Amino acid sequence: MADREQPYNVLFLCTGNSARSIIAECILNRFGHGRFRAYSAGSHPAGRVNPYALELLKNQNYPTAELRSKDWGEFAAPGAPQLDFVFTVCDNAANEVCPVWPGQPMTAHWGLPDPAAVEGSEAVKRAAFADTMRMLTQRISIFTNLPLSSLDKLSLQKRLDAIGQIKDQPGDAVQ
Repeated sequence: MADREQPYNVLFLCTGNSARSIIAECILNRFGHGRFRAYSAGSHPAGRVNPYALELLKNQNYPTAELRSKDWGEFAAPGAPQLDFVFTVCDNAANEVCPVWPGQPMTAHWGLPDPAAVEGSEAVKRAAFADTMRMLTQRISIFTNLPLSSLDKLSLQKRLDAIGQIKDQPGDAVQ
C-alpha cells in the first residue's frame, strides 16, 4: 500500500458493537497517530456501549463522549468513509454475510472471546474486559507498526491474518 497523506480508514466489526469493536476503535484512534482513523459497527448493534467497556475506556483516559453502538450498514451507505481495512473481532461477525464495502478494503478476522458474556463477580467481569483491551492493544500495536508502504497486497494480507492468530503471549510478533 502506498504512502498517502490521508489516514487509512479502519472498521472494526462485531455483532453487537458494544464492547470489543468499540474498544478496538478507541485503541487504534489513539495508537494510529493520525495515520489511521478507526470506526466500529455491528451486524446487530446492541444500541448501547457496554457499561464495563465505557468504564474501562474512561479509566484509561480514552474519549468516550462520541461512542455509540451502530449498524455496519452506515459504512456501506453513500457518503460513508472509504474503508481501507475491515477487521472482525468476534466469531459471529466473521461468519455473517457482510455488506459490499466500496473500494475493496483489506479484511482479516481477529476474533476474541466476548467479555460481555463472562459471568461472575464484578471483578471477574472487569478482568475480562481488561484482558480484551490488552489483547486488542497487542494486535493493534503490531498492525500500526507494519510497513504498509513497502508491502504488496498478498504480503500484507498474510500479515493481517497472522495478527488474528496471535495467542496473546508476551513477546508475540508477526514476522
